[in-house]
Amino acid sequence: MSGMDRQQEFVLRSVEERDIRFIRLWFTDVLGMLKSVAVAPAELEGAFAEGIGFDGSAVEGLTRVSEADMLMRPDPTTYQVLPWRVDAQSGQGTARMFCDILTPEGQPAQADSRQVLKRVLSKAADQGLTFYTHPEIEFYLLTDDGSATGEPVPVDTGGFFDHVHRGAGQDFRRRAISLLEQMGISVEFSHHEGGPGQNEIDLRYADALSTADNIMTFRTIIKEVALEQGIYATFMPKPFADHPGSGMHTHLSLFEGDANAFHDPAGQFQLSKTARHFVAGLLRHAPEITLVTNQFVNSYKRLWGGGEAPSYVSWGHNNRSALVRVPLYKPHKGNSARVEYRALDSCANPYLAFALLLAAGLKGIEEGYEVPDALEDDVMRLTRAERRASGLEPLPSSLGAALRTLEESELVAETLGEHAFAYLLRDKETEWEAYRREVSGFELRRYLPVL
Repeated sequence: MSGMDRQQEFVLRSVEERDIRFIRLWFTDVLGMLKSVAVAPAELEGAFAEGIGFDGSAVEGLTRVSEADMLMRPDPTTYQVLPWRVDAQSGQGTARMFCDILTPEGQPAQADSRQVLKRVLSKAADQGLTFYTHPEIEFYLLTDDGSATGEPVPVDTGGFFDHVHRGAGQDFRRRAISLLEQMGISVEFSHHEGGPGQNEIDLRYADALSTADNIMTFRTIIKEVALEQGIYATFMPKPFADHPGSGMHTHLSLFEGDANAFHDPAGQFQLSKTARHFVAGLLRHAPEITLVTNQFVNSYKRLWGGGEAPSYVSWGHNNRSALVRVPLYKPHKGNSARVEYRALDSCANPYLAFALLLAAGLKGIEEGYEVPDALEDDVMRLTRAERRASGLEPLPSSLGAALRTLEESELVAETLGEHAFAYLLRDKETEWEAYRREVSGFELRRYLPVL
């Protein structure tokens, strides 16, 4: 019996022994939205063997109408019981598994987000490399989402690392982390972030596919706990004009077996040549992947709204205005060597974002890209002349600018595949046009009284 067969047997046995009445099958569309369908235990064995059919054309960006018939096949390695869906009296529960999307012929669907990441991970594996990621996920907790008043209301007035006495955030984080750990997702840190009601929870390092699955589970748990406690949770990149946006700074590293391919004790910042080429790839291709790492109109309010969000393509050590930062928390521990990519939104599609970050880094390694000089100055404090003299390239300043850059990207088109690439362009063009037509409150307040 193969390892996958044994895992399937474990799932079937667990479903019976734990009295699981529903199994939720999860997958993620091109825009990073979680999709779910529930099946009864009696259907599970057939789902493992043949998949479950559904209309793929009804899911954003998955397939054409003429290719509507698709299959979802659950990945038994992702089986977990949903702890908030266990009945306290009967003990009956609900479990979940992530699915891979297949064609009727059993081939991986090219536009399936999980498959996009798997393709790039397979390319890295062919070179003997494993890609690890560690996200720091920020979000806001609100007592009012602003739908009635027009202004969201945070649950507290705390700031960075503040200990808010009897604060809603502390109880919230304790409950959320408990649920995460019950689902096998390890948490490294949690704390109050810089904005009022803003929190951060950092997931422990894992391979990129597991991390992407964990991020989708994380968002679900955060929303569930918020509803449970009568508050709102949002991963919106910039819900407040005058407070920091919510990002997902992500630490990246490559391993060759048990050895960290990014570590060289003799290199600058203790980075190996492989790491430097990888960073160079991230920097060179950053503008063209920004539409995926920052896919909403609101994302650019965060990137260009000040604070610690990066606006220009630069790298350095201990420079929190840089796009790519090299942390040196444990300089004598080789396996801790990594780089931090700071542009990612908390609401990005993690599968597509990780696929493109890895593809850009691998391109840098394959082509031998050289990194520019590291920058330790606060980029946003430099004058325009100083930025030009330093050769600093800006990230796209709007969704429209990101669209124009993405259209020309061979790297993104090749990585995402033709269908997902074309769909993303169409959808984001529609969003951008709708935003451009909108008459904002700013315009009405500023111009209506005087024009």
